Amino acid sequence: MPKPTAGDHFESLFEYAPISLWEQDFSEIKNFFDGLRTSGVADLNSYLDEHPEELDNSIRRIKVTHVNRETLNMFGAQDEAELLANLDQTFRDEMRAHWRAELLALWNGEVSWAGDGINYRLDGEALHIRLHWRILPECESNWECVLVSIENITALKKAEARFHNLFEYAPISLWEEDYSAIKREFDSLRANGVTDLKSHLNSDPEAVRRFMSMIRVLDVNRKTLSLFEATDKESLLANLDKVFRDEMGEHFKNELVDMWEGKTYYEREGVNYSLTGEPVNVHLHWTLMPGHENDFNWVLVALQDVTARKKAEDYLRYLGTHDVMTGLYNRAFFEETLQSLEANRKDPISFIIMDLNGLKATNDSLGHHAGDTLIRRAAEVLKASIEDGYCAARIGGDEFILIMPDANESAAQEMVERVESLAAMNNRYYREPELSLSIGAATSAAGFSLLKFISLADDEMYKSKGLYHRRRRDDL
Repeated sequence: MPKPTAGDHFESLFEYAPISLWEQDFSEIKNFFDGLRTSGVADLNSYLDEHPEELDNSIRRIKVTHVNRETLNMFGAQDEAELLANLDQTFRDEMRAHWRAELLALWNGEVSWAGDGINYRLDGEALHIRLHWRILPECESNWECVLVSIENITALKKAEARFHNLFEYAPISLWEEDYSAIKREFDSLRANGVTDLKSHLNSDPEAVRRFMSMIRVLDVNRKTLSLFEATDKESLLANLDKVFRDEMGEHFKNELVDMWEGKTYYEREGVNYSLTGEPVNVHLHWTLMPGHENDFNWVLVALQDVTARKKAEDYLRYLGTHDVMTGLYNRAFFEETLQSLEANRKDPISFIIMDLNGLKATNDSLGHHAGDTLIRRAAEVLKASIEDGYCAARIGGDEFILIMPDANESAAQEMVERVESLAAMNNRYYREPELSLSIGAATSAAGFSLLKFISLADDEMYKSKGLYHRRRRDDL
C-alpha cells in the first residue's frame, strides 16, 4: 500500500473536520469590484442602496468548489452534487443582511470576516450559523481560494431566545445594569485614602447624585414599562430622573455602602415614581452577577411592586390608630403618644379635654344617627383647630382630647377659644341639634406625671359641664 502523501493528510483533515468547511472562489466578485472601481464607484454601500439587485447577483457570483462531510450532514444533503445544485435554497432571505457586511469588508480590503447569520437546510429548516471566511494567502491577488467555516449555533440561539423571553416576560420588573463606573470610582477613592464611604457620602451631599448618574441601564423588561407607565424603553430611559428621586437618594446611599463593604446581594424597600408622577412602592433585590465582582459591569435588579401591600398595611395601621367614625386618633394611639411624651419629657405640654353636651338627649329625641352626626361635627371642629405637631383623639363615646407639645397656658387658652369659635361657626351650617362642648385645659410642669395634668384638665371640663347644665335649667 502506497504511503499517504501530505496532500492526502490535509484532504482528510478537511473532509473529516467536525465543523462545516467550504472551499469557495470569490474571483468573480473581485472582477465585479474591479469593474465598479474602473467606472468610478467609490462607495459600495451607496451603490448597493441604488442597485439592491446587485446583492443577490453577488451571491450568485460565489463558486463553491468543495464541501466536507459535516457540511452535507448540517444542510441535509445526500451528496455534494445535491447541495451545490440547490444553493439558492440554502443562501437566501436573512442571509442578505450579513452578506452585505461581507461585501463591504471585501471592498475595504479585508481578507477575513466573521459574523452570525441564518442559512437553511434543504428541507427548509432555518439554521443559525457563525460564519468565518479567510482568503488564503496564496490567493489574495485574485480571491480564487477562500476557506469558509460554518458553525451551527441554532441550539445556542434558541437558548439565548429562551432566556431572553424569561427576562422579557417575567412577572416582576427586571433591570440589567452596568455599575462599572461606580467600581472605578470606589477604586479611586480607596487609592486616595478613603476607608469609610458612609462618612465620605455624609460630608459630600452631591456625591450620592454623582454615583447615581454613573449607573448605565442596559435593558429592562416589559413589566418594567407597565409598572412605570412608560410607552417604550427609550422614553423610560430618557426619564430616569423622574423615576429615581426624593426618598431614593437615602436608599441608594445605603446600597453604595453595602457595595463598598463587599456585599453582592441585598434587599430593600423604597419608593420610586411612575412617569405620570404616581408613587410606586417597591421591594428591591440587587444582585451583582457571579464572575463580575471585579468590574461590576453586570448587575441584575428586580423590583417587585408592593404598592397594594403597602396600602393595605397603611390602612390596617390607620385602623389601629384612628377612630373609624371621626377619623381622629383613637384611645390606643393617645395612650401610646402619652407614654412617648412621658419617656421623652419636655415641658410644657398642654392638654385640652372636651365632652359633648346633650348627646344622650339627641340620641333619645332624634335617634342615634343624629347623635353620630353630632360626634362627627365635633371632630370636624377639632381637625380645623389643630396645628402641625398637635394631636386630636377621641378617647370615649363623646369625649375628646387635644395634646399640645411645647404649648404653654396662654397657647392652651387660645386653642380653647379657637375651638369654641369654630363650634359656633359650625352651628350656623346645621339646623339641629346644637353642637356644644364642655372644655377643660391644663398645662404640665415638673414634679408630676402627665396623667396628673390630664386629670386636672378633666376636672376643669366637668366644671364647664356643670355650668352648662345650670344654664340649661335656668333657661327652662
